[in-house]
Amino acid sequence: MADHHHQNHGLKQAQQVVVVMVPFPAQGHLNQLLQLSRLVSSYNIPVHYVSSATHNRQAKLRVHGWNPLAVANVHFHESPTPSFLSPLPNPNSSIPFPSHLQPAFDASLHLREPVATLLRTLSPTAGRLIVIHDSLMSSVAQDVVSIPNAEFTKFINSQHDYMKFDSGRLYNTCQVMEGPYLDLLAREEMSRKKKQWAFGPFNPVTISDNKKSNHRHKCLKWLDKQGENSVICVSFGTTTSLTNEQIKELAVGLEQSRQKFIWVLRDADKGDVFAGEERRVELPKGYEERVKGKGIVVRDWAPQLEILGHPSTGGFMSHCGWNSCVESLSMGVPIAAWPMHSDQPNNTVLITKLLKVGLVVKDWARRDELVTSLMVEKDVKKLMASKEGDEVRRRAADLGGAIRRSVAEGGQSRMELDSFIIHITR
Repeated sequence: MADHHHQNHGLKQAQQVVVVMVPFPAQGHLNQLLQLSRLVSSYNIPVHYVSSATHNRQAKLRVHGWNPLAVANVHFHESPTPSFLSPLPNPNSSIPFPSHLQPAFDASLHLREPVATLLRTLSPTAGRLIVIHDSLMSSVAQDVVSIPNAEFTKFINSQHDYMKFDSGRLYNTCQVMEGPYLDLLAREEMSRKKKQWAFGPFNPVTISDNKKSNHRHKCLKWLDKQGENSVICVSFGTTTSLTNEQIKELAVGLEQSRQKFIWVLRDADKGDVFAGEERRVELPKGYEERVKGKGIVVRDWAPQLEILGHPSTGGFMSHCGWNSCVESLSMGVPIAAWPMHSDQPNNTVLITKLLKVGLVVKDWARRDELVTSLMVEKDVKKLMASKEGDEVRRRAADLGGAIRRSVAEGGQSRMELDSFIIHITR
């Protein structure tokens, strides 16, 4: 990885600082703090990542763009949590929020004791102990206050969060993406004598794609054979399950658009992604045969970052979860926005109205309605094969370039990261 990787910084006292990461146990949160661990560890700072055994396994297995097991400075701690129910998601639920994950969230509250024990163990060996915790894990990290050489930094998953906070806030975003809003937040923080740092994207922004590797996902080999910007990636993240009816409409719409596509067709994650059966969605009879050559359906965990970073990918139909937005923008790929819940409608406004690097597929005001095959066909064609789509793609490519410059040496995002590291190693 070229970006953000600079072991030789030789920052003073870096060895005396130890960082503990406490993620919330859902994929979008596990991933961001693991990506942040990569950045911090590149400054020769040891990072301890704490979650349950199953969530650590999930985070390591699914991360793309680098190998967490090959980074000597990132240590995983498997903390005991009570066993929890792991029901299948309900695609017909009236509210699409993943409430089936609640038992896993409840179990994670029991991490408070193991986290406190780890902090007490690490404290004597560290000049300073820094705890970076997800804003939803404040109660788990609360014992930090009883440890004399510890301080905590709240990590904010997305840009909409007004909770009470600690010594400072970290944001997985940057000035090029959200400058005016970060400036507003900074004014509010300064009035309370708090610090904030925005040095996203946390994910790698350049993909070193080894075409000879036997481990490359089959969809990447398929992408190699397609023309530049000719393929739309369709994926709705880890907390969304579409109804059978909606899946059929989407399937027909993709086929009728006559555009090339990679469709990642997976159900929402269960609390334990390794446990038991998955719902296997049936597509219209003979569908995959009919679209051969035009599109592929991927039912396993897809390397989304590599797909978005591939030159053949020219668009992304997405639920607009924050990880997906940041990955797409850092790769310069425009978004066809289909928000489902939580921060996604807000993110859609940022992407389509403010940054103008995407189009809306499903307006939030009509969130309870079916998106028909005709609507899918129209929006895919608009993004992938129209003048308007080309304009949006050009703006997305420009923004991607600005983001990549921002995280490179001398860029604003890199300077914010340096400033954060200097703060914790002071």
